[in-house]
Amino acid sequence: MTFDLIVKDTSTSARAGTITTDHGVIETPIFMPVGTVGSVKAVTQQQLKNEIKAQIILGNTYHLYLRPGTEILEQAGGLHKFNAWDSPILTDSGGYQVFSLAANRKIKEEGVVFQSHIDGSRHLFTPENVIDTQRSIGGDIIMAFDECPPYPSEYIYAQKSMELTHRWLTRCVQHMSDTEAKYGYEQSLFPIVQGGTYKDLRQASAQFVAEMDCDGNAIGGLSVGEPEEMMYELAALSAENLPADKPRYLMGVGTPWNILENIALGIDMFDCVLPTRNGRNGMLFTTGGVINIKNKKWATDFSAIDDGLDCETSRYYTKAYLRHLFVASEILALQIASIHNLAFYLHLVKEARAHILQGDYSSWKNEMIPILKQRL
Repeated sequence: MTFDLIVKDTSTSARAGTITTDHGVIETPIFMPVGTVGSVKAVTQQQLKNEIKAQIILGNTYHLYLRPGTEILEQAGGLHKFNAWDSPILTDSGGYQVFSLAANRKIKEEGVVFQSHIDGSRHLFTPENVIDTQRSIGGDIIMAFDECPPYPSEYIYAQKSMELTHRWLTRCVQHMSDTEAKYGYEQSLFPIVQGGTYKDLRQASAQFVAEMDCDGNAIGGLSVGEPEEMMYELAALSAENLPADKPRYLMGVGTPWNILENIALGIDMFDCVLPTRNGRNGMLFTTGGVINIKNKKWATDFSAIDDGLDCETSRYYTKAYLRHLFVASEILALQIASIHNLAFYLHLVKEARAHILQGDYSSWKNEMIPILKQRL
């Protein structure tokens, strides 16, 4: 994997670049749709490529390990072959999912023992076998195994958690060097900065991660309940201490305005379940603001969902029709809303990139955020 930095904004830390993988080129800044179990909910791969214009999607190690399992994925030739997605894939290590099962897991130096949410069976994730599992899944970018401390956390907990994450990272890096990719293309490891909401820990973690000299780096443990301003402050601090010549990935963020603010802080890659999850509940993000499509006011609005997007679904169907589908509990509503929201997110980062290249990112961002936040 290579990262080429094309332009850095003069008034912010925003960057435009390209990430080149064996499955294709990714133009940054980029948003990555979340395909937890090898599927972006309610959206086909053709729609991801042709309407949403996704350049890279996510898969999740925890879920894919449990179902369908690495044996089936290996027989298929990896996740790319299994789900028929021929562009880049990033796999999350499963750490966040394991740690969200607080009542059903035990953290040890070796790794984490957890119970499956499917059948209650017990499993052990270690830095080594998580790397092996991601090798089998076949992601182009794979994540180091980490502990994501909850918010809020006491300082001593956040410190011990960060130190454990660093020890696990050392093992991940070693195991990556001791193993080979399975399907004839390269895989790149991204370490994850942790440290809770404490500035000194965040700085120390970012510096430790930078010293690993991996192909890219991630910032984890944010957007977990802390105030937005705190998230921005800690993301900026983390980014400042990560190499400028490597892509920076802020995990699990966020709203459209979160993304624009974090691009200004020097972040290149984003993912979040928000566009699909909120879409399935009737919340649409549009070029004019946020819409609750279930509200009665849209019942006779026969204008396009969003004619500001280059997305057939968003321009083809009307707000009135989509509201009708939600009111009628028609499954098509979930698909249309998911396609639209993801297309909007990809449109937003494409526009951000264009304005970074034009040199007016800061003024454009400041103009856009109040529009994006307004409730229509």
